[in-house]
Amino acid sequence: PYSHAVKAGGLLFISGQIPLDPESGELVGDSPPEQAQRCLENLAVIAAAGGCSLADDAVKLTVYLTDIAAFGDVNEVYGSFFPSDPPARVAYAVAALPKGAQVEIDAIVALPD
Repeated sequence: PYSHAVKAGGLLFISGQIPLDPESGELVGDSPPEQAQRCLENLAVIAAAGGCSLADDAVKLTVYLTDIAAFGDVNEVYGSFFPSDPPARVAYAVAALPKGAQVEIDAIVALPD
């Protein structure tokens, strides 16, 4: 039982995305920054399918890392998606993620009026 996203109260709640290639279903990227790039790309696609933009409409993201020491490198990738007015964010170190991923990111995005 899994929903990529749920609309409620003017918001789109996007489930956590690990760095999966949408066509093959396989993990993409060997490093946390590479994996974060794919996670954010996947979030952007889901936001667009929900009628909004990750870059323009995201209000909060949560980043899960199996190695918090990679935060700086992941933050550089994150910044490339949100060059101005980034959304609120929290990052957590976690023991493990599905399929052995190093990064997972979820998002809350405001729906257009």
